[in-house]
Amino acid sequence: MDCGGGGIKASVLGSKGTIKAPPVRTATPYPLPPQLLIETISDLASYLPAADRVTVGMPGMIRHGVVVATPHYVTKDGPRSKVIPDLVDQWERFDMQRELSNALDMPALVLNDAEVAGAGVITGQGLEMIVTLGTGLGNAVFDGGRLAPHVEISQGPVRWGLTYDDYVGEHERLRLGDAHWSRRVRRVVSGLRAMYMWDRLYLGGGNSRRITPGHRARLGDDVVIVPNDAGIRGGVRAWQL
Repeated sequence: MDCGGGGIKASVLGSKGTIKAPPVRTATPYPLPPQLLIETISDLASYLPAADRVTVGMPGMIRHGVVVATPHYVTKDGPRSKVIPDLVDQWERFDMQRELSNALDMPALVLNDAEVAGAGVITGQGLEMIVTLGTGLGNAVFDGGRLAPHVEISQGPVRWGLTYDDYVGEHERLRLGDAHWSRRVRRVVSGLRAMYMWDRLYLGGGNSRRITPGHRARLGDDVVIVPNDAGIRGGVRAWQL
């Protein structure tokens, strides 16, 4: 299950990560209390073949399956809309992993969505980082194939009072156009490279393919653009991290 700010998609994978069923998708409903997300996931699962376990990637800070914060899902109408204080309270410290396991009657693994996507693309060699570009920005870091503690870069300030989510999110891409937005992506990559000094960076998410060819060529040899289905394909390998 790949839960994003704008849509939720799901599929069933074989033990080697091969997709066994065509993905199903629905728009992310808002307002979105925890129980509604669980019901939405359960409904999607009913359209898919039976499975033995479930992996869920969702935006925000997730620790051991517990939601510390999920900035998109506490809003009235989705990203950039009004925050609802009651939803903040409902989501804070919500044990999504336990509640989802109970609802689906199977083992569950709940991670940040970029962590699941990263599991689908990393080689397991050196320091690898993934940055996903979609509704906002997601990120995860892996050291020798091991998942590092999560840092929610999306909420960090960039410039003009904007967070990374604001600076390269879908709203700004639509406002600026792909060329200007791609320049911003290059700036983000340059800034993060100096901070993380990775061996390889993967750019994923639905908008990574929108980086214009000229800017793509200038990202650097240490940067690889990966398909958007990594958020699904990583569902099996995530259990090994």
